[in-house]
Amino acid sequence: MGEGDKTQTEIKALKPGKYCIIDDEPCKITSIDISKPGKHGSSKARLEAVGIIDGRKRQIVKPADSTIGVPIIDKRQAQVLSLTPDAVQLMDMQTYETFEARIPDELKGKLENGQEITYWDVLGKKLLMG
Repeated sequence: MGEGDKTQTEIKALKPGKYCIIDDEPCKITSIDISKPGKHGSSKARLEAVGIIDGRKRQIVKPADSTIGVPIIDKRQAQVLSLTPDAVQLMDMQTYETFEARIPDELKGKLENGQEITYWDVLGKKLLMG
């Protein structure tokens, strides 16, 4: 998995709970509204999403048949090697690659050395999922 691992799909094919890329950030779709076309023109899609890395709300309005980037999410297992207050050093269980990742607020105080944890590799960024 590399930096630009994504595919393209039509906006009208997306549903809440799926993922897309808005402003170069992977986001989870919270709502999508598709307006009916008028006498002249095409239908429009209003998409609201929350960034899975930064937690910021984003929205876009585009023609429903236009395409949008969809991140390829690689779900993997890793073992905790060491802990600091805000970060954790992990080793991938398949490749034995070691890396550091930020500890999300909901996992602080719940991790310990030697524990196995699931992480996502999304657009070159690694996110702990618990």
